[in-house]
Amino acid sequence: MSDARSVLLDRIVAEVAVNGLADRSLRDLAAAVGSSHRMLIYHFDSRAGLVTAIVEVTETAQRDLLVEMASEASDPGDLILRLWHRVSSPDMRPFVRLFFECVAVTGGEGLTDPWLDIADNVAQSIGVSVSEDDLRLGVAVTRGLLIDVLASGSAEEATRSIERFVEMQDL
Repeated sequence: MSDARSVLLDRIVAEVAVNGLADRSLRDLAAAVGSSHRMLIYHFDSRAGLVTAIVEVTETAQRDLLVEMASEASDPGDLILRLWHRVSSPDMRPFVRLFFECVAVTGGEGLTDPWLDIADNVAQSIGVSVSEDDLRLGVAVTRGLLIDVLASGSAEEATRSIERFVEMQDL
């Protein structure tokens, strides 16, 4: 990714994390980050291309965090809870909201497989064998509970639920 595109994308991600994406036009987004809609089209081709880039950068950051946390975790359950506490924290909520907003705009196709791949790699690196079905279940439970956090404004109840989910797993 070119430096100019990366810088522009970082500014857009920060902007939409605070003010949302919704039905904002390219002109509105460009103005909010001090650019022009022509520059957005140049770098991202279309609004759909921009939304895809936003999702890619935010999802990549989250997956990188999972890999980083794997070296600090004492066991798979601890890793799940460490990641949960990070992604459900108040400072991450704008990005979680942005993720779901982008899923609504793009349909979310292709957003689960990269998580399954990285989770499988992390599981292997810590010596755990986990089926793809169980990995998919973990992704789905986490995403569902993140919706609950956004809907309720609190992570307390969802945290108890993820803790219960970890207890139920044969890790």
